[in-house]
Amino acid sequence: MTYLLDTNAISHLMRADPRIEGWMAGLHPQDRVVTCVIVRGEILFGISRLPEGRRKTELEQAGRQFLAAFPCEPVLERAGDFYAAIKLARHRHGLTLDENELWVAATAQALDAALVTRDRDFSGIDGLMVVAPV
Repeated sequence: MTYLLDTNAISHLMRADPRIEGWMAGLHPQDRVVTCVIVRGEILFGISRLPEGRRKTELEQAGRQFLAAFPCEPVLERAGDFYAAIKLARHRHGLTLDENELWVAATAQALDAALVTRDRDFSGIDGLMVVAPV
């Protein structure tokens, strides 16, 4: 199985959250854990917004370390098809979703990956497998 780590999953890993660490420890050796360019951008943007200082320096180092630990998948061409379908379905139900989250969900579907996230905004997206480490 392939798992795509969402921004908050990487943030929890950076904070050594025992719930996500426990989930990862339980993965099978043949499972594949990846992230994507959108998540990478969100992590780096979040860190770059911080004021200069020790905390920012530590987070920059941790962020780059964790981002380097997982393959970073591109946005595949077919992700555009999933993006359009997800956005249209949500629009028809009067629901919104942040553009980056739409692209992350579409990328997970294009990769046939389960999205690892604690963000409830992803619930209800048809065909999207979501794993929420407890």
